[in-house]
Amino acid sequence: MQLYFIRHAQSFNNALTGEDDSAENRLEDPELTDLGRQQAERLAEFLKSGNPFGGRFCQESAQEGFQISHLYTSLMVRSVATGAVVAKELGLPLVAWVNVHERGGIYLEDPTTGEVTGLPGKDRAYFEEQFPGLRIPEDDMQDSGWWDGRPFEQREQWPERARGFLKDLLERHGGTGDRVALISHGGFYNDFLRILLGLPAGTDIWFTLFNAGITRIDFNEDRTSILYHNRMDYLPPELIT
Repeated sequence: MQLYFIRHAQSFNNALTGEDDSAENRLEDPELTDLGRQQAERLAEFLKSGNPFGGRFCQESAQEGFQISHLYTSLMVRSVATGAVVAKELGLPLVAWVNVHERGGIYLEDPTTGEVTGLPGKDRAYFEEQFPGLRIPEDDMQDSGWWDGRPFEQREQWPERARGFLKDLLERHGGTGDRVALISHGGFYNDFLRILLGLPAGTDIWFTLFNAGITRIDFNEDRTSILYHNRMDYLPPELIT
């Protein structure tokens, strides 16, 4: 099984810089920027193009291409919006995987007190209207929204969620020839890699994954191989964020 872990394209919050990047300006579930939509389109075209990064360690050829067989996304809007563009280009169903959301969940921080409050997140009606091709498992959506006003997810919960995802991923696709693309988030990517690499809790390492960056991980019987990390070769410099 091959896993292509892909960070969502640039969101409104990602584009905030300097003094603008404050709690009072950040949105709990931001949409893509215009630049982010361009990134998503380039990503989709690249995944379809049959022109992967290649190289003798990647075991891919220009003729073979990526041949993605399964496409998953978190239910955060920036991730779904990125995945929807990819799904349309590849002709694949886009399937929600709720537990691959970003750290903390859906919340806002009070700019004065610093208190964080959990919010509902988008509900099924929103996704059916905005992203009609998205498939959401019946048990993963509450009437009030997928996050359902749960409290802010604490730090100690992050590795357990990543560990649960790895277990579920291997149960679904381990031991197969599936090529799985997952549209997710930078914080969750770090939690997932720490679990995969067996790094101790509190390890002060950050694995940078740019917007629309691609990492390939192969799960074979004898070993797990990280073939490349944060590849951005397919984007022009002005679209790298």
